[in-house]
Amino acid sequence: MKVLGINGSARLNGNTAIMLNTALGEIAAEGIETELVQLGPKALQGCIACYKCFENKDHLCAVDDAMNGYIAKMIEADGILLGSPTYFADVTTNMKSLMDRAGMVARANDDMFSRKVGAAVVTARRGGAIHTFDTLNHFFFIGQMIVPGSNYWNMGYGREPGQVKGDDEGLRTMHVLGRNMAWLLKKLAD
Repeated sequence: MKVLGINGSARLNGNTAIMLNTALGEIAAEGIETELVQLGPKALQGCIACYKCFENKDHLCAVDDAMNGYIAKMIEADGILLGSPTYFADVTTNMKSLMDRAGMVARANDDMFSRKVGAAVVTARRGGAIHTFDTLNHFFFIGQMIVPGSNYWNMGYGREPGQVKGDDEGLRTMHVLGRNMAWLLKKLAD
């Protein structure tokens, strides 16, 4: 089994990565392979509604950039954590591009993410995190994925890189999320 964490932050190894790595650490402790991919500051093209994915049905997006590598990793994974900081009360543009394009390719290829386990991870300076959390969860729900919960909503607070380490409740939430995701993956594998 494998869980892929995708960090939608423009900041590499910042607060969103810390939160994702906290959950991934719990998953790895349960003997499940993990990987963190960071989208970083380089812009990803949004979906151009060309519908080539529906014509080709080859599990690929026709736009030529890094997206197909991310889609391949999502196909390979049994579980997917999508993490995004809150930008103007929503996900980053790179995360939105990933969701739109991977989502279209999935729908064009018999809902290829269906019954995978998926969970959202959000960071915020102060406000807008609930909307960001909802946006990420909508990706999982329309893709027919199974979403585990935690002991609180999956968010952490901090603006400057590393500040989320001071959010004890947010980190506890990630620990519980990681354990719940690992438990669910093992139950589904039985």
